[in-house]
Amino acid sequence: MPGYRKLGRPTAHRRAMLRNLVTDLLREGRIMTTEHRAKEAGREAEKMITLGKRGDLQARRKALGFIYDEGVVSKLFDNIAPKYGERNGGYTRILKLGPRRGDSAEEVFLELV
Repeated sequence: MPGYRKLGRPTAHRRAMLRNLVTDLLREGRIMTTEHRAKEAGREAEKMITLGKRGDLQARRKALGFIYDEGVVSKLFDNIAPKYGERNGGYTRILKLGPRRGDSAEEVFLELV
């Protein structure tokens, strides 16, 4: 089905993994993961940054529903989202690193632009 990847995980595990990846990306600014996980996490991070650009109470509550760390949500709304005020999407980038040694999975950096 177009639009999402299952990533070989049950639904609850996949959603929790994506939440953790997005939280780490917004906290650190850059994470290293596999290519497929990065593409899915990048989609969710773009949605969170768009909520941060809206800046109203409803957007903050929706972001808190996805990101459990209140410090990361406040950083998103106060520091990250205003940086992208004039930009219409494309807040993340993927830099390919090459295959991982153990299982040859394609590793990438997912970072905020």
